[in-house]
Amino acid sequence: MTSPRVPTATVPMSTSPRNSLRKRLLPLHVAVTLQGLMLWVPVEKLFMNEIGFDAASVGVMAAAYAAVVPIIEVPSGILADRWSRRGVLIVSSIAFMVSTLIGGLSDDVPTYIVSALVLGVYFAMFSGTIDAIVYDTVLEETGDSESFEKRIGRVRFMESAALVSSALVGGWLAGLTSPRLMYFLTVPFTALSIIAYLRFQEPQLHKTEERTPLRSHLAVTYQTITRRGRLLPIVALAVLSSLILQVVFEFGPLWLVALAASAILYGPYWAGLMSTLGLGGLLAGRLRLDKPATLGGVVGLMILASLVLTISANVLVVTIAQVLLALLVVAASIHVTRLLHDAVPSRIRTGVASGVGAISWIAFLPFALVFGLVSKYSGVHTAGWMITAATVLAGLLLAKVALGRGPETADADSDAAPEPTPAARAACGVGDAAVPA
Repeated sequence: MTSPRVPTATVPMSTSPRNSLRKRLLPLHVAVTLQGLMLWVPVEKLFMNEIGFDAASVGVMAAAYAAVVPIIEVPSGILADRWSRRGVLIVSSIAFMVSTLIGGLSDDVPTYIVSALVLGVYFAMFSGTIDAIVYDTVLEETGDSESFEKRIGRVRFMESAALVSSALVGGWLAGLTSPRLMYFLTVPFTALSIIAYLRFQEPQLHKTEERTPLRSHLAVTYQTITRRGRLLPIVALAVLSSLILQVVFEFGPLWLVALAASAILYGPYWAGLMSTLGLGGLLAGRLRLDKPATLGGVVGLMILASLVLTISANVLVVTIAQVLLALLVVAASIHVTRLLHDAVPSRIRTGVASGVGAISWIAFLPFALVFGLVSKYSGVHTAGWMITAATVLAGLLLAKVALGRGPETADADSDAAPEPTPAARAACGVGDAAVPA
């Protein structure tokens, strides 16, 4: 598929577009790095245990922010397109800072759940916006999107490096001091990320295109997600991949709690999990999932790693299994993301991606509640069978979409998006008359 071309930004003759792009993205790299320095994350479950959480209330907390994200995610994407993507990223930093402060001040379960609700605002505002702002910056600076994967990969690497380093430092400092202090030490880094975002020159491509009626756009997006048969397995796989990752990241530390692991081990453990976000991106470009042997190996290792979580009582073995599972799911999810974008035209691509993200969070909500209850009354190893079931289903869908791809590339950018059907209009509240945006 030919990538879109736009006029490039005017730069001095002595400055190549590549150098100009790198310089322009530098404040964004700094902002993402500072925002990723979350010292409290590796010891969160330990802190929650100290203030009265059990496995069931952890599930309630996870479901609480999972309920907030899908409500805000699609509106935040619309806000980013119609107002400012940089502004939405700044709002995400403010939300994260407020959530961290409330979390550090919490002495009981209800107060900490409030911090989780605010954290959901951060997730919704950040998710998707960072991809869109990097994509448009690449278009403005180079005239096409050929280097987008490389540039977003670097952003993900910076984010992953920050998460890994903060996990190691946070776990070490918490062992010397207290988990609560890690919350307060995180706030200054988040505040500095706002300054870095303000220094970033936001691309303006999203403000130059003609606006379409809002309700009609929502109707077409809804129809694309729910009515296109070729897209449904891809959407389902994207949701399952996101679900597995969320469960591992959210509930994975419960294995360490159940096995009475030392507080100092939480840092290296979390660093290993966070490293999968960057390493999975590097691995995704090397895996040929359209080859049966490669696909079978990936799916087999995913299922094997999930099975280890149901039987192993060794902290090291459990950690390796979780890291391997997360690494392979991240790599597979990037493949799925490409298939998703290949299958839809660019004018509804962000809306479809946001809709899939919202569905993922909606699916996570009941899963988290049930997982928490099973963990509380039957133990995390029994609850691990839920991860295994989701992994097996994801493996079957991955085989279907990876091996079942036809020769078509998604001529999606040249194809017109389908007109909304009456059912889609009704679902989105669209009447016969177009409603101005």
